[in-house]
Amino acid sequence: MSTLNPEQLSSRLRERLSEPTMLDLTKRLIAIPSENPPGNHYEECARTLIDELDRLGFDDVRREGTCVLASVGTGPRTLYFSGHYDVVPAQSRDQFQPRVEGANLFGRGSSDMKSGLAAMIHAAAAARDEGLLTSGRIGIVLVPDEETAGPRGSRDLDARGLLGKDGIGMITPEPTGGIVWNANRGAISLCATMRGKAAHVGRQFEGVNAFERALPAMVRLAGMKKDVELRETQYDIAPPAARKSILLLGGRIEGGTNFNVTPDRCSFTIDRRINPEENLEEEARRLRDTLEGFEIETLQLEPAAATPAGDPLGLILSRHIANVTGREPVFEMCPGLLETRFYAARGIPAFAYGPGLLTVSHGPNEFVPIRNIAQCAAIYALTAAEMLRE
Repeated sequence: MSTLNPEQLSSRLRERLSEPTMLDLTKRLIAIPSENPPGNHYEECARTLIDELDRLGFDDVRREGTCVLASVGTGPRTLYFSGHYDVVPAQSRDQFQPRVEGANLFGRGSSDMKSGLAAMIHAAAAARDEGLLTSGRIGIVLVPDEETAGPRGSRDLDARGLLGKDGIGMITPEPTGGIVWNANRGAISLCATMRGKAAHVGRQFEGVNAFERALPAMVRLAGMKKDVELRETQYDIAPPAARKSILLLGGRIEGGTNFNVTPDRCSFTIDRRINPEENLEEEARRLRDTLEGFEIETLQLEPAAATPAGDPLGLILSRHIANVTGREPVFEMCPGLLETRFYAARGIPAFAYGPGLLTVSHGPNEFVPIRNIAQCAAIYALTAAEMLRE
């Protein structure tokens, strides 16, 4: 890596922050209430991102539906910097008024993950300006709908054959709090409904009690839950209790009309989170077999995904995290879904590492340490330079 000077590039990116380019872009993005659901202000957010990419001289800046794509560098080998611009609904409108307090930037999306988008965009521009992309390019992929499983975002790009072309790796700036996520759980989320017939309690023999009809399946699911929670992943995740596979019963329960009426409907949700060692189709089949006789609505059906920590991209990313932050990163499995799964399914190594903190993301006091934005930008640029050198 004789052409790379980590200290020089890190200094350059911190200078960009002090201008303050990355901080300014993050603030402008936070001020756009791109809440999902329902999917507000996507056009405004996409336009802001396109304007910044154009200003920085990115190549092939374009819209694909509600997604924004661009690149820097030359050659087909592509390292993807991919992130989402939608945010979960705010608890207060004040969260869309970005504010700096001490060393932190507050606002909805500051941590998850608008600061990460700013870091990736400016990291790619800096790597190009330093002449570090000698054998490939950085592909920028900015999508909405991540918070609702990606129907207008990564899933749409994937279905149209636009995701991951010529990919040698992918990094997404999820709020990992200094950890690298190299795996994620899959999700089978269902809503099961049993039908019955309403009748007055005094003539309940004329009705059909949907709740009572549903009880045997509920008992079977409770037994399945005990079996599921005996399974543990071999991927690192903290605390130890988080290693267990998951079956959440009754996250949402609805039915009946009154205490004195036979319930004509009983519905409840099942949220099965599978570890990478488990099979999505097999676990979905087991649930459906247990719910025979129910109407079933599939809310989510998403595979688990994993990339070995020892993959070349993982090793390079880890080395530059240590060089820039002074701390060796830990690799862990994310407790939820990640958009890395779309790339991993195509055999593309994919990792999540970002400036934000999972502990405050989605909460009323979401913030990102400003220093982390510049550090992540340096890490992204250095990683891309090493991955794409001749």
